[in-house]
Amino acid sequence: MRTLTLGTRGSALALWQARTVAGLLEASGARVELAIIRTEGDRLQQRPLTETGTKRLFVKEIEDALMRGDVDLAVHSAKDMPAVLPDGLDIAAVLPREDPRDALVLGESVKVVDLAAAVAHLGETPVVGTSSVRRVAQLSGLLPQATFAPIRGNVDTRLRKLDAGEFHAIVLAAAGMRRLGFAARISAAIPVEVCVPAPGQGIVAVEIRSDDDETRRALAPISDHPAAVSLIAERTVVEALGGGCQLPLGAIALHASGGLQLYGVVASPDGRQVIRREATGPASDAAALGRQLADALAEGGARAILNDARKA
Repeated sequence: MRTLTLGTRGSALALWQARTVAGLLEASGARVELAIIRTEGDRLQQRPLTETGTKRLFVKEIEDALMRGDVDLAVHSAKDMPAVLPDGLDIAAVLPREDPRDALVLGESVKVVDLAAAVAHLGETPVVGTSSVRRVAQLSGLLPQATFAPIRGNVDTRLRKLDAGEFHAIVLAAAGMRRLGFAARISAAIPVEVCVPAPGQGIVAVEIRSDDDETRRALAPISDHPAAVSLIAERTVVEALGGGCQLPLGAIALHASGGLQLYGVVASPDGRQVIRREATGPASDAAALGRQLADALAEGGARAILNDARKA
């Protein structure tokens, strides 16, 4: 088999993901080389995500290289991928899911035992760093007096800003913190019933050209079926509602009793309108379950909220 060229961003988390995929492939006998590709999201580090105006902020340049044939596979955080992939590209494998929850992180010297203690420590008017409208919309109920301020940068950069006193707390994906060795900095993992994660959060996805059967065969042994099923359900919700990764939409599919428990939320950016729905069904038809949940959210007024959010 030819040497596979793997396209990835150059951040610490992206390289962890890429090297993990490369290691699994090499353990199966493949040869892999990495190609670091800078994306628009990497170039626009000083701008809030809501001002960037693109759905493929962290993947476009990598997908373009994949379609040109410059790389053979691309590794992404699944939550950064658009609900509808460009023609000619497929998700061929996913790694086992890490903790999908959002994490509330307080200053390095603060020690708390759970979410209630963390919220109590923050007091009445904390400044909380997050650039996610999904998180702001949901956490406005948990922290009604908080000021939510945008924060960009890699995990270690955000932690430095927190510890320097720019924020009282920040919100990050627990998965990224655990993968980079910062699990001890998680003050409290936020239950999915309180803050529904982004679709695909905690999942590493491997993208290939649809007609590249050789690479698809090489990836088959490393793909995790439960994570793949969850991702199908979650991405179907987004696709059915016409959402994107910068809109206030969350979806998480949890495996339970042989089936899937799918949670979804659509909220206005200010958190004043929050629509939450759940659906349960067989894991064998994850896409149908995703459409069922999307229909329930739509009946509750989700499309109007998302349309307003796009115009904002």
